[in-house]
Amino acid sequence: MGNFFEELWNSIFTPGTSPQLIVATHVSFVLLSCCLGWLIYCTRNLHFVALLTISTLLWITVTWFVNELHYAKLRDNEELAKTQGEKADDQQQASKKSTLKDTATTSATKPVAATRSRKV
Repeated sequence: MGNFFEELWNSIFTPGTSPQLIVATHVSFVLLSCCLGWLIYCTRNLHFVALLTISTLLWITVTWFVNELHYAKLRDNEELAKTQGEKADDQQQASKKSTLKDTATTSATKPVAATRSRKV
């Protein structure tokens, strides 16, 4: 048990996540949820229900973020660079398509606009 707290203390000063930090985060959220659940039971106050909802959503978001960090850590830098390059190429192609679509739309509407503006 003492080793866990020592590793947790050391993980604070190192970048990234460690298993001890993730366990401590989940334990903290469980204890917070239990505390808020007890307060809801004792007081029947809607404010504690709102706080429990917010803390649950935060817990879900933190868990999702940690999983995304773990997924990004598993991939090497070359693969990440390749993925970023593909995204940039896709964005450039999409912008070219939208510009072509806009010019086609405006050229098709010009004669129609000219005939409508003319009144006899």
